[in-house]
Order: sequence, then structure tokens, then C-alpha cells
Amino acid sequence: MALVAGVVLASPVLFWQFWRFVAPGLYRHEKKVILPFVVFSTLFFLGGAAFGYSVVFPPAFRFLVGYSTDYLTPMPAVNEYFSLAIRLLIAFGVVFELPILMVFLAKIGLVDSAFLRRNRKYAVLLNFVIAAILTPTPDVVNQLLMAVPLVVLYEISVVAVYFFGRRRFTEFTGAGTSVADSAAADVDDGRQ
Repeated sequence: MALVAGVVLASPVLFWQFWRFVAPGLYRHEKKVILPFVVFSTLFFLGGAAFGYSVVFPPAFRFLVGYSTDYLTPMPAVNEYFSLAIRLLIAFGVVFELPILMVFLAKIGLVDSAFLRRNRKYAVLLNFVIAAILTPTPDVVNQLLMAVPLVVLYEISVVAVYFFGRRRFTEFTGAGTSVADSAAADVDDGRQ
């Protein structure tokens, strides 16, 4: 429990360190997103953990305790309770990072909003498969409680990539200049 509490409390530092690891390989204009990346990554992780604990954990725990009969009395141990809570906290914290990951992939040019819109049906299917794998209980309600936020986060990702993703021609230096010309200008400035 102390380890998970430490990870949650240290998440701003962890995201900052991750970004500092990636930053040396980026151009100057790409490094301007360090502070927003750290802030939004932390907020999304903590929001996902809070959603998992407050919305998903109670029905999951009720489902597991619901197997009681006259001859079978559920007696969950503290270890099992914390194990379930920790899995949900970490799973939802990581899953809620989807918009940040998509914006990052758009910034480096791997995806764009048209690609995400075109592959929406595959993303919905993949979201339900991920939800089936990550939920600790095999019931449909808990899987839906993870899959529906994943679909919503995917749609948020599409909008975020549209607004914050890499622009093809005019973002860096002005109208009529391509991304390759902008990269060449960065190399001329002494960046490699």
C-alpha cells in the first residue's frame, strides 16, 4: 500500500523524469510542451485513479462479496481488498493517460485526427478487449465501467489531436513552409 501511495503522490515527479528522458531527442519547438505534459499527465492519472476507486471499485467489490450463500460466507482478507484496490487504481490511472499518449504521438507525427477518426471502429473493439483483460472481476458491469470511459477518452483524444497535434504546413514557420523545411531550419540553428 505504501508503494502505491508513493507512486500516486510522486506521479508529477515520475512524469517529469519521463519527459526529461525523452526531451533531449526532440527539437526546440517540441520541448515547449514539457510543463503542460507534466501537469496534464498528473491530472489524468489522478483522475483515473479516483474514477477507478470511487466508481468502479464499489460494484467490483460487491460482485466479489455477492457469492455468499447459507454455507458460504465471504471473508475477504485485507490483503485481497488492497490487491483489488491497487489493481483498479493503477489500471485506471494508466488508462486515463490515453489522450496524453495520443497527443504525444500526434506531435511526433505518427498519428493525426483523420487517422484516429478513420480507425474508430477498431479502437472501440480494442477498448473492449483491453477492458476485458484489465478488469479484475469477470462480470459485464465492471468491464463496461472500464470500456465506456476508454471509448470516451478515445473521442477526447481525437479532439485533442485535432487541436494540439502537429500541423502539416503552417504551424512552425508560416504559410507555405513544410515540416521538412522547418526541421532543416532547426538543424541550421545548431540542432541535430
